[in-house]
Amino acid sequence: MKRNLLATTMFGALALQLALPASEAAADPETGGTLRILGTAEVDRFDTVPPATAVTGNFFRAVQRQLVSFKASDDPDEQIQPFGDLATEIPTPTDDGLTYTFTLRDGANWDAPDGARQITSADVARGFKRMCNPSLPSPSISFFDGLIEGVTEFCEGFADIEPTPEAMKDYIEGNDIAGIETPSDDTVIFRLTEAANDFIYLLTLVPASPAPIEVLDYLPDSPDYRENYIASGPYTVESYVPDSVVHLVRNPAWEAESDPLRNAYVDEIDVIAGVQADAAMQQLQSGDGDMLYDIPVPPVTVQMLNMQGDDKISAVAQGSSKMVWINTVSDNNDGALRNLKVREALAYAIDRAAVVQQFGGEEFASPLHGIMPSGVVGHHEFNLFPTPDDKGDPEKSKALLAEAGYPDGLTLKMPFRNLGSDPAVAQVIQASLQEAGFTIELIPTPASDFYARLITNFENAQNGVWDLVPSGWSPDWPGGAARSIYTPQYTYDGTHGTFNFSDYNNPEATELAEQALVTTDLEESRELWEEVDEMVTADVPTIPLVSLQTVMYHGEDVENFLPYAAGGQGDWTNVWLDR
Repeated sequence: MKRNLLATTMFGALALQLALPASEAAADPETGGTLRILGTAEVDRFDTVPPATAVTGNFFRAVQRQLVSFKASDDPDEQIQPFGDLATEIPTPTDDGLTYTFTLRDGANWDAPDGARQITSADVARGFKRMCNPSLPSPSISFFDGLIEGVTEFCEGFADIEPTPEAMKDYIEGNDIAGIETPSDDTVIFRLTEAANDFIYLLTLVPASPAPIEVLDYLPDSPDYRENYIASGPYTVESYVPDSVVHLVRNPAWEAESDPLRNAYVDEIDVIAGVQADAAMQQLQSGDGDMLYDIPVPPVTVQMLNMQGDDKISAVAQGSSKMVWINTVSDNNDGALRNLKVREALAYAIDRAAVVQQFGGEEFASPLHGIMPSGVVGHHEFNLFPTPDDKGDPEKSKALLAEAGYPDGLTLKMPFRNLGSDPAVAQVIQASLQEAGFTIELIPTPASDFYARLITNFENAQNGVWDLVPSGWSPDWPGGAARSIYTPQYTYDGTHGTFNFSDYNNPEATELAEQALVTTDLEESRELWEEVDEMVTADVPTIPLVSLQTVMYHGEDVENFLPYAAGGQGDWTNVWLDR
């Protein structure tokens, strides 16, 4: 049985540089200075096991390393290509895709209490063991449970252990995960239960970071853990004032020649919390701040900066998408939405250009015509339901409705989340569809109820509580994340899945998806995912609306501002300051 490596969150942080202006890098890098990062919230986790928010990816980029990671780049293809970080290279799997053997870089060190110490294969294995600790387990363990041999058994045993540092340390050091072998200090071997070419991308996740033995003396992410912080990246935590500032300084154990991804030009980094959006933008423009942490640039500010020709504005696509789900399981309108021509009529009717404007304009969103958003392998340019300038084609839609036997149109119920831009987007969808002959009844729904009680409750679909519903999705890692979009939303094995709202099922597409996952030829995998995208889009279980982007901005003194794919912002470890 194929396991389900799915993302159950509606949020994520993936990055893809778009064709917007970027700052010119200085001719020669400069070292030194303090980089000032402005945020509303503080860095919520220091421990690699339980990262909770996407923006912490930038913090961990600075202080911890993984076997595999991404380059900071303004090249869209390079951004989502995995590179060896602690690993000397990305290995070609053996044993029909079931075995991955990694060699660790010499000189990649821990800033251990007794001085610099080489990171070893035992540290890599220890990092995976910590993920299912009973004190503060990582949600990311679900990606490896059932995929790496022995993870399930190891975690089942760990669940019975008392959540104290002593007991957990004894269990971790006294038990092994069968599918993680450490034949030498510089070699780690992973054995999988099934071929999965996205395994490489899973290794870029922060919870997959190695762990030094010293951290087992403390509860995960406890005050003691933070006070005795051990880094493997170019920076380490020198001081921390809750809800105020995290101060990073150079890690004396870090060796530049061992790190192909981080240049570490600045000497120190301050992550400053408690700054509101307007104040943050003012500080960046006045030179009192350098980069943003968790603060989105407001659309009004973006318009002003564009009018001023400010070249410090750019954008990243987070791999997030918005779509409209179509209910094909209810008997509303005598099951009219099960008719492909009716669904095609809906697809032709949508004014995507107007939806883009409701998200703030082209800096914030771009029309999407498939199920794979920008920043995900499988995304490509195609359009099965083209309309002039993406503004919809009501006449084409009316013709299809008439062919389907509904010349007088249909009345459909569309709940929407009553939060942020969602009400305005719902009104745009309503107007588009009504121009094409549909009557849309909008049902505002509290945000707290929308996913939890309405659309993830399959009985509401079966009972016809809704006909259409605007929704959104993001994968949990960049690049090879097509599985995390396709599997939870567009596969059906006879049992209703939480996020496949209409039990959509296309066995041919699923067969292609399985081929895409097991091939060791990544180009072949990309082509197969592109076929899956087009095949599912042709069935119209959903109507893709837009890919979402995050607008980035930085201060005048920042040079070499390049996006980091897993952080959705510029890479702290590769900018320099020209003060």
